[in-house]
Amino acid sequence: MPHSPSGETVTSRALRVLATFSAQRRELTLSDLARLTGLPLTTTHRLVGELATWGALERDEQGLYRIGLRLWEIAALAPRSVGLREAALPFLEDLYEATHENVHLAVRDGDEALYVERISGRHAVSVVSRVGGRLPLHATGVGLVLLAYADVEVQERVMAGPLRRFTDRTVTSPPELRRLLAEVRRTRTAISPGYLENNALSVAAPVWGPAGDVVAALSIVVPISRAPGPFLPAVTAAARGVSRALGARL
Repeated sequence: MPHSPSGETVTSRALRVLATFSAQRRELTLSDLARLTGLPLTTTHRLVGELATWGALERDEQGLYRIGLRLWEIAALAPRSVGLREAALPFLEDLYEATHENVHLAVRDGDEALYVERISGRHAVSVVSRVGGRLPLHATGVGLVLLAYADVEVQERVMAGPLRRFTDRTVTSPPELRRLLAEVRRTRTAISPGYLENNALSVAAPVWGPAGDVVAALSIVVPISRAPGPFLPAVTAAARGVSRALGARL
C-alpha cells in the first residue's frame, strides 16, 4: 500500500478526511478539509475526488462536501446495529407511544455510549443525543448501565478519568461513581437526574444478549421535574422485551 513521505498510508489519509466531519461540521470546503487534516491541498483534492467518486462524500452546488449515502449504506450493515435495532424497534415504538418522551437505544463503543436509535416527539424535552452520536458513559443513563456491566478494566479506565463535569449534578468522583455502578447492578436500572443536562432525567435499563451479557441499554429521557418511579416499569419491560427478542433467557 502506498505511503506518504511521512509513512502514512493512503487509507489512513482518506480516513483522516472522513473523520474531519462531525455533528458540528457537516459541510466543509476543500480548503477546510486541507486545513483541518493538515494535508497538502493537492493531496486533499485527490483524496476527496476519489471518495466522492466512490460515494463516501457528496459535493453540492456551492462546492461544499458532506458525508455521502454510500457510507450510510455500509454502516447499516454493522452486525451490532442491524439485528439489535430490528429487534428493539417495536419495543421502542411502544414505549414512545405510551409516554411520548425521548426513547434511546445505545451500545458501548470503547469508553463512550454510541446511540444506535432514538425516537423523539415535538413536545419531548430537548436532548443533545442523536443517532450515530456518542456521549460519555458516566453522565448518561444508558452509559451508566453499559459501564456498570462492562469489564472491570473498562470501569477502572473510565474512573481513572478525567470525568468531565457537564452540570453541577454530574458524578465526577470515582468513589461516588463506583457506588452508583454497584446500585445500577443491584437494581438493574440507572436513574440519571440532570447529569448531562440540567433539564433532563434519564431512566435506563440493560438489554441482555443470548450469551447472558449486556449488549445494549435502553432509556427514556423526561423533564427533570418528573418523578422517575412511574417510568421504571415501562423501561424495564421494554428492555426485557428486546432481550427476549435477541434470544436472552431471563
